[in-house]
Amino acid sequence: MTLVADRAVPTDQPGGVPEIPAAPPPRRHRVALAVLLLGTAVLYLWNLGASGWANAYYSAAAQAGGESWSAWFFGATDAAGGITVDKTPAATWLMGLSVRVFGLSPWSVLVPQALAGVASVAVLHAAVRRWSGPAAGLIAGAALALTPVAALMFRFNNPDALLVLLLVVAAYCVVRALEKASPKWLVLAGAAVGFAFLTKMLQAFLVLPAFGLVYLIAAPTGLGKRIGHLVAALGAMVVAGGWWVLVVELVPAASRPYIGGSQENSVLELALGYNGLGRLTGNEVGSVGGGAGWGSPGWSRLFGTEMGSEIAWLLPAALLALLGGLWLTRRAPRTDRTRAALILWGGWLVVTGVTFSLMDGIIHPYYAVALAPAVAALVGIGAATAWRSRHDFASVGLLAAGVALTAVEASLLLARESDWLPWLRPVVLFGGLVVAALIVLVPVLPRLAARGVAALALVVVLAAPGAYSVATAAQPHSGALPSVGPGSAMGFGGGGGPGGGGRGGGMGGLLGAPTPSAEVVAALSRDSTSYTWAAAVVGSNNAAGYQLAIDLPVFALGGFNGTDPAPTLAQFQQMVANGQVHWFISSTIMSGGSGSDAAREIAEWVADNFTATPVDGTALYDLSTPTATT
Repeated sequence: MTLVADRAVPTDQPGGVPEIPAAPPPRRHRVALAVLLLGTAVLYLWNLGASGWANAYYSAAAQAGGESWSAWFFGATDAAGGITVDKTPAATWLMGLSVRVFGLSPWSVLVPQALAGVASVAVLHAAVRRWSGPAAGLIAGAALALTPVAALMFRFNNPDALLVLLLVVAAYCVVRALEKASPKWLVLAGAAVGFAFLTKMLQAFLVLPAFGLVYLIAAPTGLGKRIGHLVAALGAMVVAGGWWVLVVELVPAASRPYIGGSQENSVLELALGYNGLGRLTGNEVGSVGGGAGWGSPGWSRLFGTEMGSEIAWLLPAALLALLGGLWLTRRAPRTDRTRAALILWGGWLVVTGVTFSLMDGIIHPYYAVALAPAVAALVGIGAATAWRSRHDFASVGLLAAGVALTAVEASLLLARESDWLPWLRPVVLFGGLVVAALIVLVPVLPRLAARGVAALALVVVLAAPGAYSVATAAQPHSGALPSVGPGSAMGFGGGGGPGGGGRGGGMGGLLGAPTPSAEVVAALSRDSTSYTWAAAVVGSNNAAGYQLAIDLPVFALGGFNGTDPAPTLAQFQQMVANGQVHWFISSTIMSGGSGSDAAREIAEWVADNFTATPVDGTALYDLSTPTATT
C-alpha cells in the first residue's frame, strides 16, 4: 500500500505504482487555493511601482528591448546594441515584451516577476498535491509565498524570479514523468531547465542531480529505459538552452553587441567563467576584487547573518521532514511516491544549499530564493504525511519537533530586528513550544480538537516569516543588492528609481544608478538624433541611470564592473571620430578589479583631449568639440 492524495490505494500495477489520475480537488480546496493565489497576488503586486526602476541595470535592458528587437534578442543594455547584460537574456525578454505592450514604466518592468511569483506558487501547489494531497499542496504554496526572500525577489527585476518559476515547472514535469515513466514529461522537464539556463546560466543545473537521481530510483520501468529517458531529457535541455548560445557564437562580433561580463566577447566564456566555475572558486576575471571575499563560506552560511533572514525560517523543519521522511520510508518499494517526492525536493535543497554554503565567488543573499520552493515543498509534504500518521509515535514526534524547531529559529531571526514588532518574538516562541506540546497529545484528542491544534500549528509556523514578508513587500527596493526585512528600503547602491536617491551611484556607480537632474537630462538630450549614443559612461549602472532618465541609448563602457574590453580605446576613438557618441559623462571608477583597463584608458583619454562642462555638479565632455591641442 502507498498513500496518494490522502487515501491508501493498492500498488499492484506494473512497477508498483497505482494507475489512477490525481483526484479532482473538492470545492473547499478550490476555494482555499483561490484565496492563496489571490493573497499571493496582492502581496507581490500591491504598490509594485514604489521601487522605481528597482535594479536599473535590468530596467535599462528592458527599455532597450522595448525599442529594438536586436537589443531584445541579445539582451543589450542600450537600444543601439553596445554591450549586453552579464547574463543570458530570458528574463529581459519578458520585461522587454512587457515594455512593448504597456510602455516603459517601473510597473511594466516589475510586473513579469510578480506574475512569475504567483505562477510559482500555483505550480508548486500542483506538484506537491499530486502525490501528497491537497493539504500538503496548500501548505507548500503558502510557505513559498510567505518566504521573505520570495516576497523580495518576486517584486524585483533580477533574473531569479523567472529562474525559480522555470525550475518549479521542471520539477512538476518530473513528478508527472515519474507517475508512468513518461519520456514526454521528462523531456519537457529538460526543456524547462534548458530555458532556465537562458535565464541564469549554470545555476539552473543545480537541480539536475536530484531530478536524475529520483528518476533512476523511482520511475516505474526498467533500468535501461530509465537511462534512455534521461538521455532524451538531457538532449532536450541542451537544445532548449543551447540554441541561443549557438546563434550568438555564429553571428559575427561586429554584427552584435559585445557579450558583457566576458573578456573575449564569448557567451561560453561568460557561462563557464564569470558566471560559472568562477562563482565556486572565486577566480572571476573581470570581477571587482577578483570575486573572492563575497561573504563567508561555511556550513552555517544559510543560517547566519548573510542569508538567515532570507531563507532560514522554515529550513530546520524542511531538513527534519527530509531526514525523518527518508527514515520512515526506508523499507518502502522502489517506486514509493512519498520517498520519491522527498528525494526530488530534498535533493534540490541539499545540492543547492551546499553549493551556496561553500562557494567562494560572488554570492548575494537573495540567491537563497532558489531554495525556497524545495523548503516549502518539504514542509508541506512532511506536515501532511506525518499528520495522516498522527497515531504513530514517530510521526507525532516529527510534527512536534518541526513546530518547536521553527519557533526557536524564528525567535533567533527576529532577535536581529529587536525594535520591529517586539511582541512577535515571545508570542511565536512561547506559542510554538505550547503547540508542539499539544501535538504530542493529538492521538488522544477528539477530532475537532486535533484539527484546532493543527490550525494553531500552521499559524505559529507561518506567523514570523509571513510578517517579515509583508514588511519586506511594504518597503521599496532599489540597487543591485536588495535585502529582506522592515528596514531594507534600499539595496546596496540604492537610489536609482524615479525621484529617488542622489546624483551618484553606490560604490562609485558599481551597484547603484544615478538619478540625473533636469539640467543634466536637458544637456544630454540636446541634438541626440545626430548620434548613435547620446552619451557614454563607465559602468552599466551609471549608464542605466542616465539612459532611463533621457530615454536615449547610453554606452556602458566596460560593462557592469567597468572591466570588460568593450570598447577598447582604439575602438572608442574611432566611434568618436565617426560622430557616434555625443557626450562622455565623468564618473567615479572602482579600483582593484581584475580584467581590462580599457574603460579607464578611455576616461583618461577623454580628460586629456576634451574640455569638461560642469552641469549641475556633473562633468560632461562634448566629444564633438575636442580641445585646440588635440
